[in-house]
Amino acid sequence: MKKRISVLLIMALLTMAALGGCAGGTDISSGDNSSVESQTGSTDGSSEDNASAASQAESSESSQPQAGSPVYGGSIVVGIQQDVDSLDPHKATAAGTKEILFNIFEGLVKPDENGDLMNALASDYTISEDGLVYTFTLREGVKFHNGNTVTAQDVKYSLDRASGLLDGTPLISSLSVLTSVDILDEKTVQVTVGSANTELIYSFVAAIIPAGSGEEESGTPIGTGPFSFVSYKPQEGVVIAKNADYWQEGLPYLDEVNFKIVNSPDTALLELKGGSIQIYPYLTDSQANELKDSFQILSAPSDVVQALFLNNAVEPLNDVRVRQAICYALDLDMVNEFVAGGGATLVSSAMLPTLQTYYVDLTDTYGSGANIQKAQELMADAGFPDGFDLEITVPSNYEYHMQTAEVVAEQLKAAGINATINPVEWSSWLSDCYTDRNYQSTISGITSDMTPGYLTNRFQTDSKKNFVNFASDAYDEAYQNAAAALDPAEKAEYYKQVQKILCDEAGSAFIQVPPITIAMDPKLAGYKFYPVYVQDMSTVYYTEQ
Repeated sequence: MKKRISVLLIMALLTMAALGGCAGGTDISSGDNSSVESQTGSTDGSSEDNASAASQAESSESSQPQAGSPVYGGSIVVGIQQDVDSLDPHKATAAGTKEILFNIFEGLVKPDENGDLMNALASDYTISEDGLVYTFTLREGVKFHNGNTVTAQDVKYSLDRASGLLDGTPLISSLSVLTSVDILDEKTVQVTVGSANTELIYSFVAAIIPAGSGEEESGTPIGTGPFSFVSYKPQEGVVIAKNADYWQEGLPYLDEVNFKIVNSPDTALLELKGGSIQIYPYLTDSQANELKDSFQILSAPSDVVQALFLNNAVEPLNDVRVRQAICYALDLDMVNEFVAGGGATLVSSAMLPTLQTYYVDLTDTYGSGANIQKAQELMADAGFPDGFDLEITVPSNYEYHMQTAEVVAEQLKAAGINATINPVEWSSWLSDCYTDRNYQSTISGITSDMTPGYLTNRFQTDSKKNFVNFASDAYDEAYQNAAAALDPAEKAEYYKQVQKILCDEAGSAFIQVPPITIAMDPKLAGYKFYPVYVQDMSTVYYTEQ
């Protein structure tokens, strides 16, 4: 296997080409670098799958308006919906933070807008036939933002730190399989892993930072990306400036980007209309309609699975019949129409449909419309013939989730479930719901990368990311089999088993993959949708008018 991984991995990337960004809000992840959104693989896909993905990508690209010639210079303000949790790229838990850090940091490889892994700080790499040894050749002349050239020592330090080899504490769980990082010469680094995993190459997007700088990164982040860090003010935002020494010739165009925190959807609309924000990436269908006459409205499939997440450890949600009743009570078609204008894709488990080789359509399990009779039968069987109270905690700064919660609450009441919405600040949601698991139910979303395991690994019983407290021996076994499988057909079958178990046991009430819809100033062009949740400002530019 050489450089472009293998045919197996290339097909996985092509299959993901239709994905783009994160819709309707900002994502968070646990400290092991997997995200959940509060709105934080490999495949041998057939030529038909690849053609489908390419067609979708082409459709998304063609929807962007034709622009004039690019102009270098200028600054823009991008609206974001939450404060950053850490500027240290190995410790950042919020995918909303990572959308910013993508512009500051780079790994040995990085995703591009088509769903391919491109060489970044590595100019080349090989993977041994047994999948246990990765050898990276460093790109010549890449500089950190402090002016120092990236060395093999920097790469070793970064991977040792992220994997736990440095101090025994893995900061990125998928890299915990690394057993050694060795410098072969000044331009070559060899990484050895304890077990083969065809999805591991994607983890080498982990940021490379200067050797020894780890604890300084949270205050003064230093990377190699197209923009360098300028300033951060809590509850206000992050300012980044053009990296004149960036290794990709011709990029970036803009001199400065200000990521401004806008907690209220109403405030975001006012600032867009007033011209104080040029890009805002989290529109609902109603907001897009309100702005369509004065802004470019761009849309693409997201990398988010939205759900009514159910805390399986609290009563009455610890009864599978109650969780199933909730699933039957939901009218997913209505949610889609009301919140996404019919533009979302319905799902009933934790997998993106664009991962076609691994995805299995399970929407018939509970149906896309409400089955009130079945819901009431299950509740009566569980001992709740008169229904029960259900609190839905929602981060109030995410209009997409707030609107979803309004529809869901009314649908549950029709089945006898007294649902009330508890709007909270993002910081409270992060600490109470995600970290402490102190909630009953919540509307949010989980984001994916380009591997099938990214979404599904969080539902393992002992996963630190398992904020719904889902516990299933059958699920754990199927997931471990999927992760270990090297045969593509076998891996796909296990991942389908994983989805079915999660659906049948109603680990949560999965709803949809929302579209990501952005408003952009008509004077701007070059915005790209990605298969992961990022805001790449390197290709955005003003046009000659």
